[in-house]
Amino acid sequence: MTTTHYGIIGCGMMGQEHLRNIALLPDTKVTAIFEPDPNMAKIAASFAPEAQFCDSIEALLAIETLDCLVIVSPNFCHMAQLEQIAATRPLPVLVEKPLFTDPADVTRLKAFQDSYPAPVWVAMEYRYMPPVAALRAAVDDATGGIKMLTIREHRFPFLPKVDDWNRFNEKSGGTFVEKCCHFFDLMRLLTKSEPVRIMASAGQDVNHLDEVYDGKTSDILDNGYVIVEFANGMRAMLELCMFAEGARYQEEISAVGPNGKIEALVPGPGRFWPAHLGDAPIAQLIVSPRDPKGPEVRDIPVDPALLEAGDHNGSTFYQHEGFLALVRGERALPDVSLDDGWKAVAMGMAAQKSALTGQVVTLD
Repeated sequence: MTTTHYGIIGCGMMGQEHLRNIALLPDTKVTAIFEPDPNMAKIAASFAPEAQFCDSIEALLAIETLDCLVIVSPNFCHMAQLEQIAATRPLPVLVEKPLFTDPADVTRLKAFQDSYPAPVWVAMEYRYMPPVAALRAAVDDATGGIKMLTIREHRFPFLPKVDDWNRFNEKSGGTFVEKCCHFFDLMRLLTKSEPVRIMASAGQDVNHLDEVYDGKTSDILDNGYVIVEFANGMRAMLELCMFAEGARYQEEISAVGPNGKIEALVPGPGRFWPAHLGDAPIAQLIVSPRDPKGPEVRDIPVDPALLEAGDHNGSTFYQHEGFLALVRGERALPDVSLDDGWKAVAMGMAAQKSALTGQVVTLD
């Protein structure tokens, strides 16, 4: 098979995870990288030693052999970079979440969506975590139709990023956009419905309180609750805590309906699991029917090579398998469309607004 050539825009921590996973795919090559930070570029070179490092996006787009692009730059860069690609050389794109960070970007995004001639896949890795995929496949039978959906993430604080961009709402979009658009995407996916009302309560209570950058104190939320009501009558709740890295599982998703309950338990990154505690936890799927009672617990192991390649329970690899098939013309549409990415951000922005104002936010 002909080799598929990738151009990568941004190779910080998440960009390096993309490099490691692309390397696991057959007949692929990271041909060009734009990464302005010299330390990140040096690390990226160790994962893609044959890649050409470019000093601008213009230079990267000028490389004729490229078949597709992956955008893994800081959140606030995504919209402008998509527009630059559209104006220069439209190629299939995998763009990391969140799709945009400023409510004023909605008009720009609509113009991009209406005119861009190549497919765009918004990266939502959590869809592809094996225990989450298993829950999705079994949820209707297990519950008899979701009435209540709860997503809990108890995890570590935001990690350091280049120029500390993730410490501020202005550049990240806020925690409910930056971190939680994954969960709002899962809510829409599992309920098969659109949100109509969102209410949130949140705060910055433990993390980053004494961090000051260029005279500005970090203003990022580190915990909160979000309740979402959907058009079909289903309800969902998000519980986020970013000072709970001592938990055995990082994500716990439960769906309940008239027939029973189903849960997915997802461990955090294996590299953070203390060696003195033995082997890292294995993801689980638990089905608990109402009648007859008796929870069924099933381990959902993940290939160790995929766990080693990233922090998202193997999901980045499975996402890339789908994107590669799209680039090669083996499938017609992305799993996660621009509309999906847009709506996940809109939900995050509504949650941020509700947490700030104390008011319920109604969505169109």
